[in-house]
Amino acid sequence: MSELRKRLAKSELDTETETETGNQDSDANLEPDSEDDKSLGQNINLSSTIPTGTDKAPEMLDSALAYLPEKWKNWVIRGIFTWLMIFFFAGLVYAGPLALMIVTLAVQVKCFAEIINIGYAVYKIHGLPWFRSLSWYFLLTSNYFFYGESLVDYFGVVDNRTDFLRGMVKYHRFISFSLYIVGFVWFVLSLVKRYYMKQFSLFAWTHVALLIVVTQSYLIIRNIFQGLIWFIVPVSMIICNDVMAYMFGFFFGKTPLIKLSPKKTWEGFIGGGFATVVFGVMASYVLCQYPHFVCPIEFNEELGKMTLDCEPSSLFRPQEYTLPETLAPFMQMMSGKNTITVIPFLLHSLSMSLFSSVIGPFGGFFASGFKRAFKIKDFGDMIPGHGGIMDRFDCQYLMATFVNVYISSFIRVDSPQKLLSQ
Repeated sequence: MSELRKRLAKSELDTETETETGNQDSDANLEPDSEDDKSLGQNINLSSTIPTGTDKAPEMLDSALAYLPEKWKNWVIRGIFTWLMIFFFAGLVYAGPLALMIVTLAVQVKCFAEIINIGYAVYKIHGLPWFRSLSWYFLLTSNYFFYGESLVDYFGVVDNRTDFLRGMVKYHRFISFSLYIVGFVWFVLSLVKRYYMKQFSLFAWTHVALLIVVTQSYLIIRNIFQGLIWFIVPVSMIICNDVMAYMFGFFFGKTPLIKLSPKKTWEGFIGGGFATVVFGVMASYVLCQYPHFVCPIEFNEELGKMTLDCEPSSLFRPQEYTLPETLAPFMQMMSGKNTITVIPFLLHSLSMSLFSSVIGPFGGFFASGFKRAFKIKDFGDMIPGHGGIMDRFDCQYLMATFVNVYISSFIRVDSPQKLLSQ
């Protein structure tokens, strides 16, 4: 009897061992087994996959500058396309807020494409079903949510005119959530055995890209609605800081600033920062003289279009301030009075210029670290001498977030439509 029990126990043990072995084999089959999968844990080098725009130039321009040393050749190409972008920006401002919003949306789409293309190259999932479609679907869904929020806030009175639009406004968030859930279910149904890690990694990559690009673009649009000055001045500050830091660094740079970006120098950082503060105050003073730039954007129901006509608020008109007791004697000696007259927006402009010159460059450093992680020089090659669109908007997105938070915290300008709807 005891012998029989021993045999039964041994048989059960063998069965359990076989089951565990089978489970291990089954689990092993879930692990990536291709060479591409195994390489994910190794150093990633995408230099041959992602195009580089810093060293790229039109063939005609390249041949015309062939006699120059490489350093000066790149300087000239970068300078030419910098001025072209400045003129393009000036043309957009002249075209009005609608053109600015359309271009902001176009830039958002291109930046998203550049970031997502890096993800595709890293995780090598070109053969997986629906993943490109899913990424762009989530982009459309995010835009529907964010831009719908803007329409509700700034055009709510107009939207409520018809039953259809009234329903879209009332159930906007539920519709947005439903659209996202469709994408979520679509993603789950598209999961492929042995590629779970790749698919979930790119799912996370897509959402981070949406957070960086779509959210910031939405904040830019909201800044535009507060008045063109809240868009033009911050964007111009970043442009000025980028250009002047490059110029000071090119001619005087000797002391490295940060390892993430070896070409950045303390001389460029300080020179660019000083130039940005001066430029920011001067540009703000000029724009404050024109109601077109300082008035919040409103939708005129009679004209059926957006308008920029208003009586400028006290924020953009000279105000008299009494100086602190410590400074009053000096002012009394110089001008005979202890007060000073200044446009309040200039003080806000000073805050923005300090942020754009001190913190703004860290958006570029962050992007440099990201590119170094994947051993790429640029996000793309769309702009000769500069790189991709994202290479030019890394600091702009950070600045847009700061301006929006600054307005919400210290200015708090609500649109007339939003006040009426409340």
